[in-house]
Amino acid sequence: MATARTDATAGPTTALKRNSLGVVGIAFFVIAAAAPMAAFVGASPVVFSLVGPGAPAVYVIVAGVIAIFAIGYLKMSRHITNAGGFVAYIARGLGSRTATGAAGIVVVTYLALQIGLVAQFGVFAQQLAAEAGLDLPVWVWVMLAIVITTILVMRGVDLNMRVLGVIIALEVVVVAMLVVGILVAFPGQDPSLVSFSPAVLANPGVGVAGLFVFTCFTTFEATTVFAEEARNPRRTIPVALFVVIGFVAAFYTLATWAVSYGIGADNVQQASADDLSGVIFDIANRAVGPWFSLVLQVLVLTSFLAMLIGVQNMFARYCFALGRARVLPRLFARVSEVKRAPHLAALVDAAVCVVILAAFFAAGADPIVVIYAWFVALGTIGFIVMMTIASVGILAFFIRERLETGFWSTKFAPTLAMLLNAAVLVIALSNFDVLLFDDGTVAKTMLWMIPIAFAIGFVMPSFRKNIDFHVVAIS
Repeated sequence: MATARTDATAGPTTALKRNSLGVVGIAFFVIAAAAPMAAFVGASPVVFSLVGPGAPAVYVIVAGVIAIFAIGYLKMSRHITNAGGFVAYIARGLGSRTATGAAGIVVVTYLALQIGLVAQFGVFAQQLAAEAGLDLPVWVWVMLAIVITTILVMRGVDLNMRVLGVIIALEVVVVAMLVVGILVAFPGQDPSLVSFSPAVLANPGVGVAGLFVFTCFTTFEATTVFAEEARNPRRTIPVALFVVIGFVAAFYTLATWAVSYGIGADNVQQASADDLSGVIFDIANRAVGPWFSLVLQVLVLTSFLAMLIGVQNMFARYCFALGRARVLPRLFARVSEVKRAPHLAALVDAAVCVVILAAFFAAGADPIVVIYAWFVALGTIGFIVMMTIASVGILAFFIRERLETGFWSTKFAPTLAMLLNAAVLVIALSNFDVLLFDDGTVAKTMLWMIPIAFAIGFVMPSFRKNIDFHVVAIS
């Protein structure tokens, strides 16, 4: 049986800050990375355009799939405390070769998601600033966002948690105001429960809609990435994960149901298809007022910033764990002496994003049609592939290791999660074009980065004999 070991050579500068995050702190990071406000405004209109008033049910279904996966994932977390996330789990379940292959996919996935999402932020920021009389190019806002988030990530989790706490609290208050405003503004409408009818599953667009909704949950993995910094991780991590799943599911479900109610179950699909970028702001304007629509636009930007902080925090810790395991250069395993934050990993991550984005902007690439669409599509597929491999790894771990009892949590749930994730992957690949705004020829070619990254990682242990995913440095 493989067991975690302590790196005796690791000094104080190669250990994350222990006991610095509780349930609330971890939940803040993961919820912020999910960017519920930005995802609500950006993704829900697309979901409405595909399944009409059935959008809330799709969010519930996808949350259920994630929750089923979480059962085995959390059961296995009792035996792993490592910032390596899915990779650490795959290493325990399927071995180092598959884990290094998965590590390659991790790097491609999170770099792609960061690049695509920061490009989208740049467009929203440029539009809002232009309305206020400050007309700067999109790339300026993109680079400014990278600088701000990188500084915050390098400063450690304490400052990050305070910033994210304020942003998330504002998002909750604003969505609550929107829901109440809609109910008050349209009192005579029928509060139909058609949104939760089983007939939603018969809608031909439900598979594609589920794919878009799935992207709203892609950061839940961060709960285990912060395990080394958690207080009492065996209790904190499971509670935090189900808090995240429950909060995000309730947030999206209630918000989308209110929009469907306000616009009307018979009209919401066409209204969303006609105005994907403005339908949420329009209902906010009609239900509460023009000032509220402006507040919503500002909160979308802060939500994006919170998401970028959360994702960069998570990826920096991933790189830290991969550096410590000697998959990446050892410099990634260094942390700042005072804050114990993976500052070098965050800095290198930001530098790589800047170089790639600069190349695309210099080539005249459209920030939405090209950068956002191509890279988020790549990142989404990469994440689904990781989840599928992780599902297999969790099942293999419990079949081989007799560490836990309970057929439901160690055998049935992991098997069901594996089948569901494989089905999501098939749907994602067969409907890949819907994630794009052009013919997708280059974006489809970019998908080859996933198997190539996996292949490079898979053969790496043949040349680097000292790769060890079980090392955990002490503070």
